[in-house]
Amino acid sequence: QVHLVESGGGLVQSGGSLRLSCAASGTISSIKSMGWYRQAPGKQRELAAIINSAGSTNYQDSVKGRFTISMDNAKKTVTLQMNSLQPEDTAVYLCYALGGSSAWVTAYWGQGTQVTVSP
Repeated sequence: QVHLVESGGGLVQSGGSLRLSCAASGTISSIKSMGWYRQAPGKQRELAAIINSAGSTNYQDSVKGRFTISMDNAKKTVTLQMNSLQPEDTAVYLCYALGGSSAWVTAYWGQGTQVTVSP
């Protein structure tokens, strides 16, 4: 069994900060990338930020300059530092991990954690 355990969600005032963390437990193949998706009510799930095992990152345009993603390969943990939060960032944030080998890849998802930003 592989589990992604998330923490750090909550309620914050506009302009505030939160830090989301996600740790992978159980047997998992080599991690290719980890990241955070988010889904707001009535909207499609979108990629907020992602990082691969080499440290390369990619961000949703709307969060660039405000969010920072990092990963500890040894601990299989990903962290999303969210600064200057705005009400538009309100969503359920879901941790994502992609592991695999030359023969196969497997995607894993966390249960999601609520982030609410008040005006």
